[in-house]
Amino acid sequence: MELSQESLAVRLRRVAAELDQQYLGKSEVIRLLLIAIVAREHVVLIGPPGTAKSALIRSLAELVDARYFEYLLTRFTEPNELFGPVDIQAFREGTYRRKTEGMLPEAELVFLDEIFKSNSAILNSLLTLLNERRLALGGQSIQSPILSVFGASNEVPADESLQALYDRFLLRIRSDNLEAYHFNELLLRGIQHEAERLVGRSRSSLVAGRELQSLAADLATRLDFDEEFLGSYKGLIFQIRAEGVTVSDRRVVKLLKLFAASALLDGRDRADVGDLFVLKHIWNSEDQAPIVAGLVEPIVEAFYREHPERQRVGALGVGLAALSGEIDRIRQVLIGQTAPSDLQLFSQLRALGEIRVRLGQMRGDEARTLERRVSELLDAAFQSGRFVQL
Repeated sequence: MELSQESLAVRLRRVAAELDQQYLGKSEVIRLLLIAIVAREHVVLIGPPGTAKSALIRSLAELVDARYFEYLLTRFTEPNELFGPVDIQAFREGTYRRKTEGMLPEAELVFLDEIFKSNSAILNSLLTLLNERRLALGGQSIQSPILSVFGASNEVPADESLQALYDRFLLRIRSDNLEAYHFNELLLRGIQHEAERLVGRSRSSLVAGRELQSLAADLATRLDFDEEFLGSYKGLIFQIRAEGVTVSDRRVVKLLKLFAASALLDGRDRADVGDLFVLKHIWNSEDQAPIVAGLVEPIVEAFYREHPERQRVGALGVGLAALSGEIDRIRQVLIGQTAPSDLQLFSQLRALGEIRVRLGQMRGDEARTLERRVSELLDAAFQSGRFVQL
């Protein structure tokens, strides 16, 4: 496989850009998946069916030329389905081992759908694999080349026996349905994606697994943090713990690798306070997610106000131009020659409300201008049933 002569960090950003083009509203999720791969950590995506959890990971695997293994777990899944069948010839000769070619033990990127459907027959093996990259299969002790394991689930596990497995995933990422204002763009991108699937379009790999395996030394050089960063990090961890969110000392240390990986992706020599956005995804239960975000986001946003030149690649979300276009589209619906139906009116007002919330999270004069436009539209909508004056 021929790869571009661009630096690995640049090509990883191109991976993020390609996925951003395909998956609307998933920029931060994409960024986190790449951070996890660079840091050799594991991620679980949690959310309802149909929110692109599986598709996103498969698309990422297409752009990375690494050994990939995927499996949908059920409570009936047997170890041989993941770890390979027993070598019958060796068994006849008195040796118990498995044929692991093409199976999970030899993979570099792994996706386990419905990860918390694991049964006790495979649970302990998964725990050792995630933590130590090692598998004990009969008389064999196999060292696995795994970079990252991605799990997916509709919900956080409630079964106490699964908590140890859940704890192995350093990041827990919500994958939700898109806000209403994304709907038109969602349809357009969805049509393009389905058309590409029908004609069998394939993507060229941008990064090789062997390159990712060799990143450890580069990442280690970025495990050097200044006092400003460590002070902000310590303060946030103490606040998060004070809110009842358990963050073990082990996780506190391992998270440092994620901040260093975020810096590496941007080509920076060391992490800065902007990289602390990662902490939004260390919650243990879904009701903790908004609490953690409420603590982390003001710190990160304050950093960007002080450093407007610093733009985080792959975590921008929907841009101002797209929001401006959506506001114009909604305005045309509201002032069209035919008055909108009650259902149309409800959906457009809901979209405007979500746009206003999103703009409130963004910096700059242009965002404030768009906020005023949204407020004017909402005010006029509530004052007139015909919207003629808009």
